[in-house]
Amino acid sequence: MSRSQGSSSSLKRKRPGLSSPSQSFTDHERKLYDVIRSRKDMGIWTRDMKKETNLPDNVVNKSLKALHAKNLIKEVVNIQNKGRKHYMAAEFQPSKELTGGSWYVAGSLDTDFIRSLRMFCVKYIAEEKVATVEKVTELIRGNGAFAVEVTKQQVEEIVRALVLDDEVMEVKSNGMEEFGSVPVGNVCYKCVGKGRSGGVKAIIGAMASIPCGVCPRISLCTPDGVISPRTCVYYTKWLDF
Repeated sequence: MSRSQGSSSSLKRKRPGLSSPSQSFTDHERKLYDVIRSRKDMGIWTRDMKKETNLPDNVVNKSLKALHAKNLIKEVVNIQNKGRKHYMAAEFQPSKELTGGSWYVAGSLDTDFIRSLRMFCVKYIAEEKVATVEKVTELIRGNGAFAVEVTKQQVEEIVRALVLDDEVMEVKSNGMEEFGSVPVGNVCYKCVGKGRSGGVKAIIGAMASIPCGVCPRISLCTPDGVISPRTCVYYTKWLDF
């Protein structure tokens, strides 16, 4: 279950000195590098480089190899267009829009990590009867099952996905009975089960009934993107309800 997590910071190192005596650049290399670096943590597709620099294919390819050999640029994976060659300046780390965030490793969805984290979220919510994201995060961090530190944001995204799958429900505490440990009005979660809600005055979170409101990938959702309302199974189910 071990895995490494990428840093969320975009700028990691000082910009390489283009005027350094140890570095020599052709005009083409300098022009291409300036275009690549201007895109910061979003990087740029090779076809867009060619359009912006108006350089021939062979010149662009040769310059890319030279810049890569000098450790000034790097090729990165764009999860929405894996077949495209995408480059960025070596001083930046890819944005979440490119990598997919903490759920992806080297451009591939880390299904084992997601499956395990999902299992522990359900387990602890069931054991606690009612639990907040903070409580579930604390329990997961304390069990020693993962070699990396699980973040609150990761747990929150998993729990929201569980809400969409009707495995848990989002509720607001009334401070009574099983909600005694959660301050009144605070959002918390409980497992969905037949006949388990009798007598408990829990208020179902308004956003729990709207897929977009609890979707962990909402930041990547665009009308014409890989993730979009037209391709979303949860949104379709909600419309058909």
